[in-house]
Amino acid sequence: MSFPSIISLTLDDTDLIIALANTIWHKHYSSIISTEQIEYMLNQRYHSTLIRRQILSHNTWWRKLVLNNKIIGFSCCVLTRHPKELKLDKLYLHPHHQRKGYGEILVDDIKQFMRYHAFEKLTLTVNKNNTLAIAAYLHYGFKKSDDIVIDIGNGFVMDDYLMTMNIK
Repeated sequence: MSFPSIISLTLDDTDLIIALANTIWHKHYSSIISTEQIEYMLNQRYHSTLIRRQILSHNTWWRKLVLNNKIIGFSCCVLTRHPKELKLDKLYLHPHHQRKGYGEILVDDIKQFMRYHAFEKLTLTVNKNNTLAIAAYLHYGFKKSDDIVIDIGNGFVMDDYLMTMNIK
């Protein structure tokens, strides 16, 4: 039995992450938001220039989950404007690898990173209709802390819960 490893994303991984995000988003979000909004958000968040800039940044941390030499998931955290706080901006697993404990492995990796760097609070936003992700985040120790609606342009909004976790 193989065990996954988590390592930093490299510039060479950019195209693989874009393809993986495309697969995940179309499979998972098609019952939650429109195809047009999925495409709009993918184009905003998953393009080579942005991901490469973030990989080289000192305020964004991309990690990949590798199983049998294949990237099956990833996470991305960014600094917020609040001291000692990180935002979990992305946490995704290929549909064939969901509900196997890999999401928790990614969250544990983030917690370890936070403890090492003395961060105290982790936040995220999740679509209010994304019941599977909400249940997972509650299981990992996040709590719903607010309702937010964000205009993301082109007539689309993100209707999300803000969820938080304190790290000791």
